[in-house]
Amino acid sequence: MIKKHTGILRIIYATRYSMNGLVAAFNSEAAIRQELFAMIVLIPLAVWLDISNIEKLLLIISLFIVLITELLNTAIENLCDHVSTDIHVLIGRAKDIGSAAVFISLTLATIVWTTVLVL
Repeated sequence: MIKKHTGILRIIYATRYSMNGLVAAFNSEAAIRQELFAMIVLIPLAVWLDISNIEKLLLIISLFIVLITELLNTAIENLCDHVSTDIHVLIGRAKDIGSAAVFISLTLATIVWTTVLVL
């Protein structure tokens, strides 16, 4: 039986696993690197803009939603590629659905930023 960590030790291990996942995604996925670069530029811009704190928060949250969705899509793609390298309709569908989720999150971020900055 595997001993499960509890308390602060569980938090330490969970944080380590999360950081390993972020590093792996950063190293393997250009989209992750592009989105992180966009966040490095856009988050300070959002903070600097003369808008309400709620609007700043909406701008920043929309960027994090894109990154979260891209990370989940990357996990799906990696799992699919591990399961089979053959072309399979269901694996293709899973990858397409993950890609659609990223597209929707990018659309959401675009709508939020356009609404706050233009309207």
